[in-house]
Amino acid sequence: MTIATDARLDRLVLGTRVRVGQPAHNDVTDWLYEEANFLEQGDFEEWLLLLDDDVRYTAPVRRTRLRHEGSEFDPVMKHYEDTLDTLKQRVRRLRTRYAFAEDPPSRTRRLVTNIRVHETAAPGELAASSSLLVLRNRLDDPTSHLISALREDVFVRHPDGLKLRRRTILLDSATLPTHNLAIFL
Repeated sequence: MTIATDARLDRLVLGTRVRVGQPAHNDVTDWLYEEANFLEQGDFEEWLLLLDDDVRYTAPVRRTRLRHEGSEFDPVMKHYEDTLDTLKQRVRRLRTRYAFAEDPPSRTRRLVTNIRVHETAAPGELAASSSLLVLRNRLDDPTSHLISALREDVFVRHPDGLKLRRRTILLDSATLPTHNLAIFL
């Protein structure tokens, strides 16, 4: 599992795999489902409470490359490269009349599947990968845009539950299948 950090893609040291049904797996799965619900309902302030103060939320740009040319994901260019402060700014902007790309808001449905959880070398930390499919409909367009990705997350335990510390969104498409990425993945 790769996690994007700084200007390159690194390997995260994973420990024991947490099996489906174990408490840590259930905690991560419940967190991901709760997150999807907050985002679909437009409850972004509640969503922000799920994030660690040191959160890094990134989506590197995918480029089509031959196998021998290395990673398809650009180590520098990103669709998203957010911290908690920039995520809060994005949420505040959505509440203004200047959020043109999301006013009226997109109608979205998030399908989160194939959740795999691992312990990491750091105490109280869990790494998870999940497949994401977002159906996005805008305005009166009869068609929905499909955005699919692999999400690689790192969670840290807080007294009030899990918090997302790091998310890397690895989009399946090299060309965006939607007009913009003004939504949260």
